Amino acid sequence: MKASSDKLRKRIDYISSFYRNNSRMPTFSEIANITGLRSKNAVFKLVNRLESLNYIARDTQGRLIPVSIANPVKMLGTVEAGFPSPAEEELADTISLDRLLIQNPSATFMLKVSGDSMSDAGILPGDMVIVDKGQVPKSGDIVIAEVDGQWTMKYLKKRGEGIMLIPANHKYKPIKPQNELKIAGVVTAVIRKYK
Repeated sequence: MKASSDKLRKRIDYISSFYRNNSRMPTFSEIANITGLRSKNAVFKLVNRLESLNYIARDTQGRLIPVSIANPVKMLGTVEAGFPSPAEEELADTISLDRLLIQNPSATFMLKVSGDSMSDAGILPGDMVIVDKGQVPKSGDIVIAEVDGQWTMKYLKKRGEGIMLIPANHKYKPIKPQNELKIAGVVTAVIRKYK
């Protein structure tokens, strides 16, 4: 059992390496080349196995897309953000940031934030937001919306039949659509790089 799981791990590493180096998933024939598999059937079985383990998925056209194969990161435990506590480093797990942040890869996109109207929600200029266009927006969600021909990111507030977009900065006023409101997606995560 250990030998087969080691072999699977190596094949995952080969595919992950290909993805990092080429910024795209390999084709079935490229998977055969990089993993040493000789038959189409063996490649098909490997792809199905990786799909069942949620390492990869297929988009609506059947192309392979990464789910958690891209760049797994070691999860070493927790850190106290209050009072200091004794530090213990222990490998708790490995986790893919893709898998952690993206639930629906084929319906997800990223945007770079400009402006400070959501600063009190912790979303600052220069941050990246991950947006899922497949989620049904609910009152209280942060959404990307086109309001009367202008794009914005705000809290969605529904009251009866009325809809308003609420900023997270007291310098800005709520927006009530005059003619048209199209919601492009729900913000599911914020990414900020410090260095």
